[in-house]
Amino acid sequence: MMSSAPRPANGERLSLREVIAMGVGGMIGGGIFSVLGLAIGEAGHAAPIAFALGGVIALLTGHAYTRLGLSFRSDGGSFTYLEHAFSSPNIAGIGGWLLLVGYIGTLALYAYTFGAYGSAMFGGGPAQVAMHHFLESLILLVFLSINLYGVKASGTTELVIVTIKVLILALFACVGLVYVRADHVLPVLDKGPAGLVMGAALVFVAYEGFELIANAVNEMEDPERNLGRGIMGSVLITIAVYVLVALVAVGNLTAQDIQRYQEYALAVAARPFLGEAGFLLIGLAALLSTASAINATLFGTARLGMVMATDEALPKVFGFRTQRKRIPWASLLAITAVTLAFVNVADLSMIASFASATFLLIFAAINLSALRLRRRIAIRAAVPLAGLVLAAGSWGALCLYLWRTEPATLGSLGLLYAAVVAAELLFSRRGILRRR
Repeated sequence: MMSSAPRPANGERLSLREVIAMGVGGMIGGGIFSVLGLAIGEAGHAAPIAFALGGVIALLTGHAYTRLGLSFRSDGGSFTYLEHAFSSPNIAGIGGWLLLVGYIGTLALYAYTFGAYGSAMFGGGPAQVAMHHFLESLILLVFLSINLYGVKASGTTELVIVTIKVLILALFACVGLVYVRADHVLPVLDKGPAGLVMGAALVFVAYEGFELIANAVNEMEDPERNLGRGIMGSVLITIAVYVLVALVAVGNLTAQDIQRYQEYALAVAARPFLGEAGFLLIGLAALLSTASAINATLFGTARLGMVMATDEALPKVFGFRTQRKRIPWASLLAITAVTLAFVNVADLSMIASFASATFLLIFAAINLSALRLRRRIAIRAAVPLAGLVLAAGSWGALCLYLWRTEPATLGSLGLLYAAVVAAELLFSRRGILRRR
């Protein structure tokens, strides 16, 4: 989830606890509620291991972000690191474009999840599909209006929402472990090693968000000590939550349940031991989580578009702001319009695949950047190399999965990446046409 780091008031700095809360809130922002069914569908009983594998990639990449963040101390984050690692400015520009479309993908994922859980809580029935489209569009338009008006959720409100959803998931995991059925979790690799790898790649978007901690390096207490602890601590907490939640879901759902209720499998998994109240409780956590994530992601993504326009990587219109509150209204409108179109024509698998593939590609590039800059940022080559291999390998596995199961989605992904490269090389300030 892309969000702007909360700026400390009155010169105060973010404590380690607040930094960890920011990372956990960024990751547990809606992904687990939507991709759990996909993970179980692909990895089977090994879904908890698939989430753990995704966490390993996040931990390795998180170490690269720590060293890069401490070395360059820039709010520009990934864009800045790519600029320093590669002599060609076009590579950083392409990275900026990929970040923008990746965050649009996560916006679509959160909106889709809000619609899925909301329509299920309203009782389903023949009108459920229409209600799903209505709710996923409505929530985007609501937060577009809020962001245009300039009202943002305060850091306290965001922290309360993070606490509520983590407590609900913890309750689900602790109570549900008692009801796990052995025949639902054994044998572990019931769909083979390939299913495990595919599952991990498909759900990697659930770990997107930890990288934003590095953007707040200048706003935290003792960054030399707290940046690394904040990133690693938040990822480890998220891994623990995801693995436990996945284990409980696998242990309480049948294959038929997963196939039928894939879009809101986590709420269905609560029914066997918490009844209808559990279904509604998980549904409420999903609605709170995705609404919060949409607000923060839209806020941050619009400002990324504005910065890219200022750098002439996007048309100047994206940099237009209101005079009084300096709100990037054109960027907000454009990003919301693209997200509305995407979420209403794509299914869950396409949206999750798109977002996961894009962030795996970005994190592979960041690990490569850390590897190239290893002497300057004082990092052992083995760590970013391992992160690069795992991220790139998972990206390749996901592309192979799409080639076999959803070739149209893979084709769309290829066209999008080609468009990103073409836009940067031909039309940006650094592009071939502009240089001439």
